[in-house]
Amino acid sequence: MKYTKTKEVRSPNRGTPGSAGIDFYIPVGYDQKIGPGCSALVPTGIKVNIPDNTMLQVCNKSSIAVKKGLLVGAEIIDFDYQGEIFINVWNVSNLTVTLSSGSKLAQLILVPILFPVLERVEEKNLYEEVTSRGDGALGSTGA
Repeated sequence: MKYTKTKEVRSPNRGTPGSAGIDFYIPVGYDQKIGPGCSALVPTGIKVNIPDNTMLQVCNKSSIAVKKGLLVGAEIIDFDYQGEIFINVWNVSNLTVTLSSGSKLAQLILVPILFPVLERVEEKNLYEEVTSRGDGALGSTGA
């Protein structure tokens, strides 16, 4: 997957050869404090040529979530997007967190996409057969 830098920043990489996620870092010169319950839209300084029929999904780094209390917002980057990638982070801790240049921020995972044809039907025609779960919702499979 090809990428280019728009800012001075460490190149995206995998922590190990078997890592599913590609680590993205905070650009040089970007230092910001995020108060408890607040969010920030952080530039990555990276543009990516995402392969057709795939997307990049932004995911938490467990170390960032556990140690700093930062979680990423729900983010999907479509393959036709050609701009710099930004990552929305939320401080879910009770402390002010400092984002520092060069630190890992999040991991991005390349995911294939299926493009189903959407067809509206009457509810009685939605399912070919009834499953054992049926329309049982939250907690319906628990003990």
